[in-house]
Amino acid sequence: MTATKLQSYQSMRDFSRTSEPSGKDARVVPSKALRFVIQKHAASHLHFDLRLESEGTFRSWAVPKAPSLDPKDRRMAMEVEDHPLDYGDFEGTIPKGQYGGGTVMLWDRGFWAPEPGFEDVGAALRKGELKFVMEGERMHGSWVLVRMKGKGSDKPGKAWLLIKHRDEAAVEGDATGPTDADRSVASGRTMPEITAGTGNAAKPFMTAGGADAGAEWQGDRGERNTGAGATTRAGKAPAKAAAAKAATVSRLPDFVAPQLAQSLSKPPSGPNWAHEIKFDGYRMQLRVERGKAVLLTRKGLDWSARFPEIVASGASLPDGIVDGEVVALDHAGAPSFSALQAAISDGRTAGLTYFVFDLLFAGKADLRSLPLSERKTRLQALVEGAPPNVRYVEHFVTAGEEMLESVSRMGLEGIISKRLDAPYQSGRSESWGKAKTREGQEVVIGGWTTTGQDFRSLLAGVYRDGDLVYVGRIGTGFGRDVVDVILPRLKAVEAEHSPFAGRGAPKKAAGAHWVRPELVAEIHHAGFTADGMTRQASFKGLREDKPAEEVEAEAPVPEAATAPRVPVAGTVQARTVVPRGSVPVMGVTVSHADKPLWPDDGDGKPVTKLDLARYYEAVGGRLLRHIQGRPCSIVRMPDGIDGHQKFFQRHTGQNQSPLITEVTIPGEREAYIELDSVEALIAAAQAGAVELHPWNCEASRPEQPGRLVFDLDPAPDVDFAEVIAAAKELRDLLDLLGLVSFCKTTGGKGLHVVTPVSAEGIDWPAAKAFARDVCRIMAADAPTRFLTTMAKKERTGRIFLDYLRNDRTATAVAPFSPRGRPGAPVSMPITWREVKKGLDPARYTIRTVPALVRKLKAWADYDDGERSLAEAVERLGPVRGRLR
Repeated sequence: MTATKLQSYQSMRDFSRTSEPSGKDARVVPSKALRFVIQKHAASHLHFDLRLESEGTFRSWAVPKAPSLDPKDRRMAMEVEDHPLDYGDFEGTIPKGQYGGGTVMLWDRGFWAPEPGFEDVGAALRKGELKFVMEGERMHGSWVLVRMKGKGSDKPGKAWLLIKHRDEAAVEGDATGPTDADRSVASGRTMPEITAGTGNAAKPFMTAGGADAGAEWQGDRGERNTGAGATTRAGKAPAKAAAAKAATVSRLPDFVAPQLAQSLSKPPSGPNWAHEIKFDGYRMQLRVERGKAVLLTRKGLDWSARFPEIVASGASLPDGIVDGEVVALDHAGAPSFSALQAAISDGRTAGLTYFVFDLLFAGKADLRSLPLSERKTRLQALVEGAPPNVRYVEHFVTAGEEMLESVSRMGLEGIISKRLDAPYQSGRSESWGKAKTREGQEVVIGGWTTTGQDFRSLLAGVYRDGDLVYVGRIGTGFGRDVVDVILPRLKAVEAEHSPFAGRGAPKKAAGAHWVRPELVAEIHHAGFTADGMTRQASFKGLREDKPAEEVEAEAPVPEAATAPRVPVAGTVQARTVVPRGSVPVMGVTVSHADKPLWPDDGDGKPVTKLDLARYYEAVGGRLLRHIQGRPCSIVRMPDGIDGHQKFFQRHTGQNQSPLITEVTIPGEREAYIELDSVEALIAAAQAGAVELHPWNCEASRPEQPGRLVFDLDPAPDVDFAEVIAAAKELRDLLDLLGLVSFCKTTGGKGLHVVTPVSAEGIDWPAAKAFARDVCRIMAADAPTRFLTTMAKKERTGRIFLDYLRNDRTATAVAPFSPRGRPGAPVSMPITWREVKKGLDPARYTIRTVPALVRKLKAWADYDDGERSLAEAVERLGPVRGRLR
């Protein structure tokens, strides 16, 4: 009977590829109480799977928004095929291309029972109503499943409603509902950790002894499953440690130079290669001897005092030397280098984790000559039962590119690929390689620039042949809190002369400050140009674990130069599965890449989603200067500009890419979207974001005006030459008020005049009032040409001077942003020399702008154009009386 119920389930899956249980050889422990599980499932859409044990299988429903403890929430629940009972212990990743491909978390589990009158569960479900109680870790109390009416009485529908009854377990507003920070009730892991295969394995419930005890499993969840039949992330039972063949030493060495990974343009694949998450932290070597532990940097410096909690935990381990990395995890369980720096700076290191991935010495046994597979087996046993801030790093044996694509979707930095049969070798070798989802680079800071009193950018270099060679400016990634940390460090090493040498070295200029080349910064960038300059550089943090003189430009090794791949007899080569119609752009998967968003680019060719993603890649560095650190609304047209779906989205969504930042604004109930990297722009393209509309605040200071935008919007009967003349007149008026202005096309029929301001002491209402008064002056001087109201009946023959974009939550289309209009136009920065007769805004499109950006001079001095708004307000005073 059970086999018949599972036919549908089994026919939908290829069990040679997915690790989901088939249900054919299940060893489910009998239970006196019926069991339930709820699995959080990030497939094509995030949803929650409710499974109720009944007559030998799990009756199952997919709940898109998760069960809610609030009785007012009526959750849709779609009935799906029965699942085998051992599925209740499944937590992991279903491969892409398989049914339900994605990550599965055991979100809740426990026991359930039908309420009186509903004991015949099968009959109740056939009638379309089941009342029951659940007692788990998250779900409690009484519930009802009610089938929604289908289209025919003989064809009952699959759609149900799941509703919480009002009882003591009800929670108004579902305050305990799901969040991005959810952890598994079976392993304690987050979704990113499960996807990456890090952390503890899920503790069994359905297939483990003790299920009859009711709730005994609740008290010790999260322990490692290392009993009989336990498996590693590699998918094989952990082998017993082989007889030691390692050399024996008389005493532990004080320090072992670490093995380093060479940069790879493409990760290797094959059964001899293991892939681990590339952690974004500080590489540390833990040395333990006679109950005393020390943490050493990659150069052998003692940093024990910086991480006292990890040192204390390490002291409980047996004598030996362990290789690992100290990491800070963000709210979603992903490594965060900035959070690590903040923790160290503030002395809040209790929440840091030491991820261990290699064992060099076990007691006085030197394990470095043993293969990695054996060293890791011993390491896993060594840290079994260690405090929770010491965690073993699992690995995958799979296609390297598939692993890299997986971590890219999670917004992680990359992977480390290691040969399982290789010994540990100090220094850089071919047996370890690193592949990144986005380019990273260490640079030496040689100076910084300011505008007035405000920090603007870092001047960076790398060493080549003993000289510090200039590689460009780092102008993004600096929130106010970051500047407050790094500026004192810069001033402490300030120098009189530039440390840069060679061609292209910057000379002394206004606003430039030099430093001794002692500080090392980590940056994200899009690689180096042909002349050695860094592209689209964004500051990530300072590094203190690497000497400045070792910082050189990294050149990825081609795939062919990596160590040879030797097949192992009896194994199956891993295969990379790429979804049909998907294309990776900077590590971000763009699905349905050939979907047209604009039907015609002006030359009869459609502009596709892939075209949009590559456009953002090409102009991202320029675009980010004007949106980074600011809330940014997006205009989404996933079906194209002629489609029915069009959204102006300000706030973050449930299935939003982790590459897109959430920012909480004081006084606002919902988090806003922020786009702070080129990868985030590409993720926005994946969501069909054809327009970007940022706030006009200062970066990372939403309450502080950072620029004023004047929108010159002509009536349909106004010639564009009149708009050009108006822009110049506005420029001249702003110049009289002491402000520097810049011009750009809007992607429509008008122009924007933009002036960057320093608005200390000026709030949003005052900034808006100033912009309004400037427009009123122009309208008063030429009432037949301009107006400051939107009344359509008065627009004929005139230009609307729109000052309304200068309010706290108001937005204006970003420079370089596309527009959701015919022809795929772009809002393009232009020089004032170009604002003349013959200017044709239609020439700036997604097709043409990438080539123009390479030699663009417009707005090159934008950062130097900032002027005091308070002083401009004072200058406006003498003429303000004309408005009254």
